Amino acid sequence: MSTSPAITIGELEAKYPLYCKAMRLLLSEGRSPLQMKKTLCWERLETLHMSLPRRYKAPSHLLRLIQRDLGD
Repeated sequence: MSTSPAITIGELEAKYPLYCKAMRLLLSEGRSPLQMKKTLCWERLETLHMSLPRRYKAPSHLLRLIQRDLGD
């Protein structure tokens, strides 16, 4: 059960770059994928993907892209 406050899809879309930045920061801090799956940014990115799958990739896909970009 989610304890985060209700948020609209429009608000999620507006904050998408922030969630991606948060994911990048968490990864650069050395957080494991399992730890990242427990974060609010992961939950929000997952909600976006589930709501608009053609527009937003799954958080796991984004994680792989960021890892590749960071050279891990």
